[in-house]
Amino acid sequence: MTESIPPIRGMNDVLPGESGAWQRLEAVARETFAEYGYREIRLPVLERTELFKRSIGEMTDIVEKEMYTFEDRGGDSVTLRPEATAGIVRACISNGLLHNQRQKVWCAGPMFRYERPQKGRYRQFHQIDVEAFGFPGPDVDAELILMSARIWRKLGLEGLKLNLNSLGTPQSRRAYREMLVEYFRARLDALDEDSRRRLEGNPLRILDSKNPAMREVIAGAPLLTDHLDPESAEHFARLRGELDASGVAYVVNPRLVRGLDYYSRTVFEWVTSDLGSQDAVCSGGRYDGLVAQLGGEAVPGIGWALGEERIVELLRLKQLAGEELAADVFIVLGGAAAEAAGLGIAEGLRDALPGVRVEMNCGGGSFKSQLKRADRSGARYAVILGDEEIAQGVAALKPLREDAAQGVVPLAGLATELARLVPGRGRD
Repeated sequence: MTESIPPIRGMNDVLPGESGAWQRLEAVARETFAEYGYREIRLPVLERTELFKRSIGEMTDIVEKEMYTFEDRGGDSVTLRPEATAGIVRACISNGLLHNQRQKVWCAGPMFRYERPQKGRYRQFHQIDVEAFGFPGPDVDAELILMSARIWRKLGLEGLKLNLNSLGTPQSRRAYREMLVEYFRARLDALDEDSRRRLEGNPLRILDSKNPAMREVIAGAPLLTDHLDPESAEHFARLRGELDASGVAYVVNPRLVRGLDYYSRTVFEWVTSDLGSQDAVCSGGRYDGLVAQLGGEAVPGIGWALGEERIVELLRLKQLAGEELAADVFIVLGGAAAEAAGLGIAEGLRDALPGVRVEMNCGGGSFKSQLKRADRSGARYAVILGDEEIAQGVAALKPLREDAAQGVVPLAGLATELARLVPGRGRD
């Protein structure tokens, strides 16, 4: 027997029995974005490597260690996207969407990072991403946070905690950076290898270290929120006021810095205590200089990304994933005349009852085996057709989820009867 080909490590299959939770999350997100006036944008998964080096930052772990980068046949360096924001900015610049315009957009799809696979962190993972361009004030910051909170409510997720911080402007952050470097240089012996490497290139990332041995030295570091420029401090105060007025609880976390270089001012994360070390389920912030950094006009931007795998896992843990998609009606066929007529009858029911899930037996089998398949499909009713029923212009209708007798229905009235029996389907 030929040896089977295993999947690539860290790249997982989503099986039919698991996809219901994904579909529910994506449907809720899509519906919510429409309610807030955000429109969908679709992007390639492959971009020029330079895009991510210029946006994310060459000293970040993502660019240094995690990107899937290779040279294509034309000799260009290309990268599977490790995140969506840079690609969205590139698309908006390339297509002239930011010239004297404001944009609110979203996208969804796979991202790729060569990380050590563990629960909640995979090499191919999926994000739902939302971005707003051209809005300088904190009102859109609040709107994006409120929109994410609405998604949690619609999904029935409770217990998520919002962490909030401000990174200030690049200018105020440079002054803070010098202070931070001076602090950590004086404690060089307490730094781990990663932190020493980051000290000259990206010292703020030291604050984000997950090494328990670093906690004490990080706890004593100067706080960025104590060194904000006046405009950033006012922006942050106004944002907190709008969240307070809207009833959104949050914690100001002065150590929240995010892992990407392009962030400025507002940064935030929704976290949970139910997923172990991978506690962040939705993260984002403001990046007012990124559009200009990538060759566009000086347009402010802000957005967030939601990790689908982590939200799906939360839905499962809290038993909120929803039922697996099941058929409403299963058509059982027996005999040459019934099999010849079956496809047409099934299509007629789908035409007459949009939204009703009609599954037809394919591949033959006895009535007994087909009824077992009907039961396994989750259908509420089986429509049973033999050659005799076709000749008489009727169908047997068998309830599968209740203790009720099987009946006979004229084929001409089958759709009407099913519309009555399957409430809420196929009608406005």
